[in-house]
Amino acid sequence: MSEVFAVGDWCRHRRHRTPCRIIDRQSLWNETVFRVWLPTKDAIIRARASDLAPLASLEPTENEILHTAAAAKLLDALEDNLLLAPIQSSVVPLPHQLHALNKAMSGERIRYLLADEVGLGKTIEAGLILRELKLRGMVRRVLVLAPKSLVRQWQAEMHLHFGEAFRLIEPAELAALRSFVSSTVPGDRSGSGERDDNLWLMHDQVICSIDSVKPLEGRRGWSLERLATYNRERFEDLVAASWDLVIVDESHRLGGSTEQVARYKLGAALAEAAPYLLLLSATPHQGKTDHFLRLIQLLDREAFPDEGSITRDRVRPFVIRTEKLEAIDAEGQPLFKPRMTRLQAVTWQPRHAAQQRLYESVTDYVRHGYNQAMAAQQRHIGFLMILMQRLVTSSTAAIRATLEKRLEALNRPSPQASLFDELISPDADPEQWAELDGQSQADMAVQTAAQTANWTLDGLAREKVEVEMLLALARETEAAGTDAKAEALLELIYGLQQAESDPALKVLVFTEFVPTQRMLADYLEGRGFTIALLNGSMDLDARTQAQLVFSQDAQILISTDAGGEGLNLQFCHVVVNFDMPWNPMRIEQRIGRVDRIGQQHVVRATNFVLDETVEYRVRQVLEEKLTLIAKEFGVDKAADVMDSVEAEPWFDELFVKGITDPESVDQQCDAVVTQIREKVAESYQGSDLITEEPSAGQRFSAEEARQWRDHPAQFWLERTITTGLPARGGEAVQEGDHWRIRWLDGSESARACFDARTAEARPELEWITLEDARARALIAELPRCVAGQPMPRVRISGLPETVTGIWSLWEISLCADRFSRKRFLPIFVNDDGRAFLPTARRIWDLLLTERLELVEALTPADSLHWEPSLAAATGQGEPHIQALMELHRTRLQAARERACYAFEARDQAIGRIGLPAVRAYRRRRLEQEHKERMATLDAAETSLPDLSAIMMLRVGPGFTSDSGAAGSA
Repeated sequence: MSEVFAVGDWCRHRRHRTPCRIIDRQSLWNETVFRVWLPTKDAIIRARASDLAPLASLEPTENEILHTAAAAKLLDALEDNLLLAPIQSSVVPLPHQLHALNKAMSGERIRYLLADEVGLGKTIEAGLILRELKLRGMVRRVLVLAPKSLVRQWQAEMHLHFGEAFRLIEPAELAALRSFVSSTVPGDRSGSGERDDNLWLMHDQVICSIDSVKPLEGRRGWSLERLATYNRERFEDLVAASWDLVIVDESHRLGGSTEQVARYKLGAALAEAAPYLLLLSATPHQGKTDHFLRLIQLLDREAFPDEGSITRDRVRPFVIRTEKLEAIDAEGQPLFKPRMTRLQAVTWQPRHAAQQRLYESVTDYVRHGYNQAMAAQQRHIGFLMILMQRLVTSSTAAIRATLEKRLEALNRPSPQASLFDELISPDADPEQWAELDGQSQADMAVQTAAQTANWTLDGLAREKVEVEMLLALARETEAAGTDAKAEALLELIYGLQQAESDPALKVLVFTEFVPTQRMLADYLEGRGFTIALLNGSMDLDARTQAQLVFSQDAQILISTDAGGEGLNLQFCHVVVNFDMPWNPMRIEQRIGRVDRIGQQHVVRATNFVLDETVEYRVRQVLEEKLTLIAKEFGVDKAADVMDSVEAEPWFDELFVKGITDPESVDQQCDAVVTQIREKVAESYQGSDLITEEPSAGQRFSAEEARQWRDHPAQFWLERTITTGLPARGGEAVQEGDHWRIRWLDGSESARACFDARTAEARPELEWITLEDARARALIAELPRCVAGQPMPRVRISGLPETVTGIWSLWEISLCADRFSRKRFLPIFVNDDGRAFLPTARRIWDLLLTERLELVEALTPADSLHWEPSLAAATGQGEPHIQALMELHRTRLQAARERACYAFEARDQAIGRIGLPAVRAYRRRRLEQEHKERMATLDAAETSLPDLSAIMMLRVGPGFTSDSGAAGSA
């Protein structure tokens, strides 16, 4: 048998089932050994004579023809930047979200700043990009970092919209996880001889808060060993956990004031360690170029070596941004409905005398207690006073419950310093305290140490007496059973039901505090309303269930701020803020739970505030002036262009000054509004850097966005798998509306489907997408067709019998250093030798949708068949190869410009070094690095085109036909 084959011959490799060419032959110890080239792998392997068979024995089956046609179609679409995420997920993206996904996947490096204005769905855009990368097999391990107040929202939205399960890791869990791992899997878990105790490797998809994992320089009372352990477990191990994709929400908080800030160190380390990076922020440029430089450097430090590199043209390729005015829905209509917000003053009635007396007593206690605490440098007592004021304006139940806890804390014999004391210390990051919701702040503050060096025993005794007096008054007020705002809420709900002629009208009520929530639930249930509750103590399942109950049965959902994180309640359009956080931007976040994409009604928001109080006066003046600022800069609200957490201390100070010095309300409001106006102006000015240029073809229309759910890619995948498995030793059997699949690795999918709608309706079925490595393996390698192998004759239903000739499919590729792209080209040459591109494309489509009949395998494709098809493929493929070469040249040129710009900027910086020896050393090192970089780019200039046939068929009823085929083609 070995005598049949000679060097240069084409033959069939039995195991690989593909043509191969003999390039060498050796006789060694009575054994003939060949070296053969496999075109499908572009690899040279060794083979025995028994591994080879004549080329004529290579006869494709119907399934192999269908598999090749479908797999090539899918690969060609992917090379043409087919977006899989909208097809292979339950999300139907809006046009601007589709634009974001398309731009992200069009780039060579997937490292972007997603900077859409507030409310446009940056989380959805990040989820689409995540899904796209997973479906393409580009990522497996994903880390999401977000402020503490947003981590649950991320977990919920990734699960709801994308079916992605993320493990939310809280700081307290790390010690418990370590103990669990140590007790259950001691010793070497990796098999490498080393102890693998990096807990972040236990989960492939993790969400955690930014501040829970940033490195610490020091902490009061901690030893160096404890500090090192903390940083290793939370920061160093996290960075070393081999994340493929890192997503950072509210990423502007990473910029910091210098590169030494802990959050920046965290961002810089992860940005260097992960190949793919998404930074999300509606307000990335807050008027500080140095801050923005540090942020944008996380994406590409080389492209932005100094502040001079922060220009519009250089920044825009890294930014994806849509403004609200540009955003449309799937019908092409403006995305957001109007909103009606009003401040409702709740007037004290005679029956509320006890509640009014309690409010005035607590306010007086706070006024004097705050001033005394500040004078004694007791910041923790001052913060407690602030919370007392917020609690009494919320409800009698809230202040009563807190006073009880405070009295209990005061009676403890030896109070201990807590995390609260660290969070409000002068050297602490104020954002960490500001990110907590009101209930969490109250729970921490009420337990604060009551006795310190500056807090005398007399002071402690006096506080106990005051707390006991206020507690007695609160209990007396609560026993009276009247709450002015609860009565106003009931009256408001009745009025709205009548105005909208809807007795089942759904109302979302927000409060800061859990005792107020419980009081309202009892009050409204006692009057016949069905109630659902949400607060920060509930896990994801309980929150999801509460949201479901509200959507179906409950008339009223009462939520705390922590409970409201991540809510999407477009089916409700009425919001009542029962109590008001001092920061008005927090109120905007509450209203945003219903004022979301998909809201069909005008949103009605009512903000309750007690009349004839300092809070009401401050709120009136503040809202008027904030409205003027928004109009001046043409934005909906200040929160759209500035960070809520950053502004939190300004509002705390404003309300405290209003309470301690009521006569200065107007003056204090003016001071805060001036700060806000300056901040908004800075952010607004910086937004020009990140605004995308509107260009034709860049944005997607509403119609294009709607078409994605009907894209045939999933059908192509189904055809690829179900026809490709049998020829390779697997199995695919259709059973009703699902498939039973045995994969090439021996695993099975007993009940599988490929259609998104079927998967949504039948959650018990396994939905097969390109994310499955077993599926990707079936499209990874396509066969090769060479002159001399048999050419099948086929009939295709739907193709006129007058269309006869040779149809072939060709792979066009360009290979260069670190660059490889390909396209697929169908060719049809009729019996007169004329090539018709439209007919070629039509036949390819029919192979995917119509019935195929394999009539016979013909004699080998000789030059009579091969040469005309090759000539047509060469001619029609030239524009494709030119486009690939132009893309390669463009990317190389951009890389050269980036390298040269970085070299010049760094060289100038070195020139400013005062020490000549240091300057000379660093310049030599820089020049060597630049020389090596440019040599790499020079090597990439060499690119090689290739053209290979992957399939050749004879279509039509026979070998001969009249010349009418040309006309019909």
